[in-house]
Amino acid sequence: MLHASGFGESQTSEKSSEENPEARSLEPEAGVLKPEARSLKPASRFPKQRRLLRHADFERVYKQGRRHFAAHMTVFYLQRGPDDKAPQGLRVGFTVGRVLGGAVQRNRMKRRLREAVRLSGFPPAVSADVVINPKRTLLTADFDEVRSQVAKALQVIEKAAKSV
Repeated sequence: MLHASGFGESQTSEKSSEENPEARSLEPEAGVLKPEARSLKPASRFPKQRRLLRHADFERVYKQGRRHFAAHMTVFYLQRGPDDKAPQGLRVGFTVGRVLGGAVQRNRMKRRLREAVRLSGFPPAVSADVVINPKRTLLTADFDEVRSQVAKALQVIEKAAKSV
């Protein structure tokens, strides 16, 4: 039998799953998703509305904001007013320059910081933009220490928000 492509179909071609019981056993059952179709994202991830994404926002935090220094990072923060168009709550961004290492090390720093921020929670009453600059020592620091420094920085930001 000739197809539109011009190639012939051999007589020993695979039969459909209705005709071939072996082929039917290889098909996924109804309601069962293939592994690649499942979502690989964790249930509690770092939500997009909590991230600082625009370059202009980073620049505004650097130029107009305040700083908090810790052993493994420097935290810049800027309180947002109620008239700001950005969503209420804390928005966090990370900057890791090339001077801190190769791509693998920089990405590891960002992952560690992102997880520390996520586990520390977002203070609901605080509406601020935060930029965290890690230091090289973050790579070798114990994660509990990193998490406690992030929590301390968020407490400082929350305290500053209450005093305004």
